[in-house]
Amino acid sequence: MASPDINMQPKTAYLFIIAAPSGGGKTTLCREVRKRFADMLYSVSYTTRRLRDGEQEGVDYHFIDKKEFEDGIAAGKWAEWALVHGNYYGTSADFLDKGLSAGRDILLDLDVQGTRQILERYANCVAIFILPPSLDVLEQRLKARGTDSAESIALRLRNAEEEMKQQDLYHHVIVNDQLSKSVPALISIIDHYRTTDDLRREG
Repeated sequence: MASPDINMQPKTAYLFIIAAPSGGGKTTLCREVRKRFADMLYSVSYTTRRLRDGEQEGVDYHFIDKKEFEDGIAAGKWAEWALVHGNYYGTSADFLDKGLSAGRDILLDLDVQGTRQILERYANCVAIFILPPSLDVLEQRLKARGTDSAESIALRLRNAEEEMKQQDLYHHVIVNDQLSKSVPALISIIDHYRTTDDLRREG
């Protein structure tokens, strides 16, 4: 039996943050990342918004009520949290801490507020911003979803404009014009970090 390599470095566990304005396509892109990297953990966010058609509890979100979420704030349960469009969203600190301690890479689907909080709290973060081709295209996508009122779409577009101004916060920016291009670009970025770390440990 081969003896362990005492010079081998422990695996660096990364938090890969995918952020985009509402309607920017991050849900689709996260789904593709999870297909490509089946060993990567996915942080399912908690939210107080209502479940939409086609969504599943524990898969798309953990759906909880406002009091439970606010109790979590008081107890320090959330690694990050935000009030967005009238609803709370948050990430379990316990889930992230346990995953990182086990050397597992974790994928997070966050907004700008959440990204800032995670970057301040954790090392080894790779923040990737998904940029829509334009606000006009983003508006078309939001209308095509058919899930938001005109007032909600207007609010989301105003928020998107502010979020797009903060793209310098991120390590990488991908313009999500065509999935045939943006998916490989995103996969390549994540694969680079994971492969580089493997080579570092083996070397």
